[in-house]
Amino acid sequence: MEVTDVMEDAVVVDSLVKQFGPVNAVDGISFNVRQGEIFGILGPNGAGKTTTLEIMEGLQPPTRGNVSVLGMDIRGQGPKVKARIGVQLQSAAYFDYLSLAEILSLLGTLYPSAVPPRDILEQVGLAEQAKMRLNQLSGGQKQRFTIAASLVNSPELVILDEPTTGLDPQARRNIWSLIRQIHQQDVTIVMTTHYMEEAQNLCQRIAIMDHGILAAVDTPANLVARLGAAYTVKVVTAQPLTDYQIASFDGSAEFVQGQFHEDNTYLLRLRDHSKGLGPLLDQIGKNGTRIEHMEITQVTLEDVFLELTGTELRD
Repeated sequence: MEVTDVMEDAVVVDSLVKQFGPVNAVDGISFNVRQGEIFGILGPNGAGKTTTLEIMEGLQPPTRGNVSVLGMDIRGQGPKVKARIGVQLQSAAYFDYLSLAEILSLLGTLYPSAVPPRDILEQVGLAEQAKMRLNQLSGGQKQRFTIAASLVNSPELVILDEPTTGLDPQARRNIWSLIRQIHQQDVTIVMTTHYMEEAQNLCQRIAIMDHGILAAVDTPANLVARLGAAYTVKVVTAQPLTDYQIASFDGSAEFVQGQFHEDNTYLLRLRDHSKGLGPLLDQIGKNGTRIEHMEITQVTLEDVFLELTGTELRD
């Protein structure tokens, strides 16, 4: 008999709702995370990202809906799930009077088997800091240690909640390298972020959340392709554009709604930079309207988020 390997989803979220009083922090979302991928949940603060992760980790019970992690129901098999996943905690959750190696050794006692602290610290580039305490580390080192602590039980799935928040660009990219390194060891990673560039660089697929609702799930490239545009044009004019000028953009440019500002700044999208820019400038220049500033950039996830939610990403 022929045996066919079927790859199960690492996480399945089905019609998940989490209420806090009258507020739906998570409002009926459904998605799956495939084994072996880096899956990102992208959204501003208050979108429901952290609440979704806490339910996946077994820290919060869902109000309604179902969550399966590594083939197990999080409500009925929570302890078994926790034994096989790694969760990044904030640095404030650890004892200040213990060294890094001692913290990892203590965490290891919570599992039937644990990775030796020296091996984990070497993996995350903190072997030389093994005898130091958390308050002696830089911000980037602290973040690397919080990720290290999630690897104590050699997990199949690692959950990271905004792992680079508050870091400078260089430290942020060091964390990116560490996440890729962990992923290369056949570990599935679910991470939240509100950095567009981070999601686009790290994640195979992305779920975009806002106000507890799932707006889209797809690869970064497919999400960008949905817009049907190649370039974004930001234009600042000396006078407001007239309704006639706006109405005259005939397919070469798309006016992005909700981006009218008091300083006469307008955001438009072009399908083709070379063919669309000339007609666009001609239409703006009619009736003597002067362009004071113009920026042309390739369409990014920022534009996707704007299209799906009607707002820019909020910090």
